[in-house]
Amino acid sequence: MTTAKTRHHHGDLKRALIKAGIDLLEEGGLEALSLRKCAARAGVSHAAPAHHFAGLPGLISAIAEEGFAIFSKYMTDAIDAGKQTDRERLRSTCRGYLQFGLSHSGLLKVMFGEHGLGIHAPRNKREEADAYLILRSVCAPFVPEGEDSQIVEAQVWSLIHGFTLLYLGGEFGCTDTPLEDSPFEAVMALIDRIGTPAKA
Repeated sequence: MTTAKTRHHHGDLKRALIKAGIDLLEEGGLEALSLRKCAARAGVSHAAPAHHFAGLPGLISAIAEEGFAIFSKYMTDAIDAGKQTDRERLRSTCRGYLQFGLSHSGLLKVMFGEHGLGIHAPRNKREEADAYLILRSVCAPFVPEGEDSQIVEAQVWSLIHGFTLLYLGGEFGCTDTPLEDSPFEAVMALIDRIGTPAKA
């Protein structure tokens, strides 16, 4: 019988189990996730996860950490690829948010659902590549002096998260439609009315 030791290096097995967990979440939500199913998906013994995770909560914590890292990378990549003005960096962040939703719709819904993965992510780990810190940084130039930054952040987050869920739900047509042919830019133009004017 093939064992975890013969099929995977130590680090590879942990990554394989996290990847298997993400796949299960994408397919069926949190209720589809179990240590046994992750082990089967990774092609290892059902006892193998015990070497890396303190039960299912430990696996979920590792998946949450990885999920938020992936999410953050989509936004930072979009920022890096766009124009480097305050307003365009903000729009690029929203574009990266939507692209993540299109590529990982199941994971997005689990991350921000009723029992979101955010409550499971280790706080010290999330701070290294926290999606909310990215949002905060691009919103900062639009926060009126003396005002609570969370108001602007909530406005932008609500706008892009709501649009993403509606887009994924097919409310604006086929999700295969190129973004330039969708109402994305027109809806994101509402950003221009948020907070204080920033550099064009």
